[in-house]
Amino acid sequence: MKFFVDTAEVDAIRELFETGLVDGVTTNPSLIAKSGRLIKDVIKEIADFVPGPISAEVAATDAPTMIKEGLHLSEIGSNIAIKVPLTFEGLKACRALSDRNLMVNVTLCFSANQALLAAKAGASFISPFIGRLEDIDEDGMGLIEDIRLIYDNYGFETEILAASIRNGAHVKNVALAGADVATVPPQILHDLVKHPLTDKGLDAFLKDWESTGQVILSKE
Repeated sequence: MKFFVDTAEVDAIRELFETGLVDGVTTNPSLIAKSGRLIKDVIKEIADFVPGPISAEVAATDAPTMIKEGLHLSEIGSNIAIKVPLTFEGLKACRALSDRNLMVNVTLCFSANQALLAAKAGASFISPFIGRLEDIDEDGMGLIEDIRLIYDNYGFETEILAASIRNGAHVKNVALAGADVATVPPQILHDLVKHPLTDKGLDAFLKDWESTGQVILSKE
């Protein structure tokens, strides 16, 4: 499974990208607003060092303007994925942009039927929102499983990009459910490596090593 980092904070993306763990980036209007910067400036700076897909979202709600905005954003770089909402207008824009060989991320997906329509419209990525479904007591993981089955049944190449990931359990469960990508906030990626037994074991190893009086590298 691929990891995308879900933020518009360039320093946080750069730190994680240097680990080799990050395959792409997702942004949205809320994250851009939080950054306090212009969308084209943010996306351009990210694209300068992240070669994988970078999602940049349109702000329009009608298809013709979405297409114009998408084409404008696509000029930033060849790895830009135009993000459009899962509405009829968004699906029309998705088809028009994908027909131009541009990557399209169809976002705000909350049902398998929506995911089916997005795949038929040529979406490169479908973004089901796990956490937001759980907020209304619906089964986010079940949605990932349903989309995986439908896409596999018909050979759709649209990648399932699990979004609204809020904890490590979400990451594990979407991987088990067959998501192609999990897009996660930086802190969750950092937290995935943590386990109390790892810390306890490392502490014991270091104490035992210190007791030997040995060094691996000399101070010379």
